[in-house]
Amino acid sequence: MREIKASQIIKAVTELVRRANFILRSDVLSALRSAYRFEKNKRAKTILKAILDNAAYAREKNLAICQDTGIPVVFAEVGQDVKISGDLKAAINKGIKEGYKKYSLRNSIVADPLLRGNPKFSPCIIHTDIVKGNKIKLTILPKGFGCENKSRLMMFKPTAGIEEIKKFIIDAVKSAGPDACPPYIVGVGIGGTADYAGMLAKKALLKKIKLQRGLSPKGTVPGFERELLFEINNLNIGPMGLGGKTTALAVNIQTYPTHIAGLPVSVNISCHALRSARIVL
Repeated sequence: MREIKASQIIKAVTELVRRANFILRSDVLSALRSAYRFEKNKRAKTILKAILDNAAYAREKNLAICQDTGIPVVFAEVGQDVKISGDLKAAINKGIKEGYKKYSLRNSIVADPLLRGNPKFSPCIIHTDIVKGNKIKLTILPKGFGCENKSRLMMFKPTAGIEEIKKFIIDAVKSAGPDACPPYIVGVGIGGTADYAGMLAKKALLKKIKLQRGLSPKGTVPGFERELLFEINNLNIGPMGLGGKTTALAVNIQTYPTHIAGLPVSVNISCHALRSARIVL
């Protein structure tokens, strides 16, 4: 049994706050650079250059990539052979609060969703999994609400076909239009229950973006992702809604077994500033 102290978790989460908000993920940068190289639309190319310049400036000057530093979503994978000295949930929330204050990030969380009130730095959203091993993996995803507000859920009948599901996902992107700061990364969760499909869609945003080359077999998840990306990029919404080849950088799908009587499908869209950072203790 390996012991991990609450103070270690607080320190790690504080550092993750900095990395996630100041340093754009390398796979997202690669996808943006690729989109810039292949873009022919002048206005779209100008926007993509501005996005890349913004990311470089944020990293160099230790500034937030986006003014909406989001609601922090934390995925904690806790090894079953770990002993935590202290309260895991409290330690994560303290690390979030300290990180957001230390790095002068926006306090965007209201304690009462109905009465609202003054915004604070925490609590965050925490998803915890018990896994094998004696380590803790912490991943932070600061989720801005311009794109979070474009989330969609559909409880399909189990007889629904691929084309019906595809139409729902593409319509979710059409509905978002230019409002959630494209080019997007589209997270899709299929299976589980209504709440679990939503979590899968958000977790799909953590998957590394792979620049697609060659063919993916039809009827597979990579094949479905490729079909969706092709059709979404034919919508001509483009960067910031100004047209062009790149409405989405990627479509990432996560699946899970579900009940014989249902087929939940959830869409969670991220803006181009898809921010996340990970550490293993």
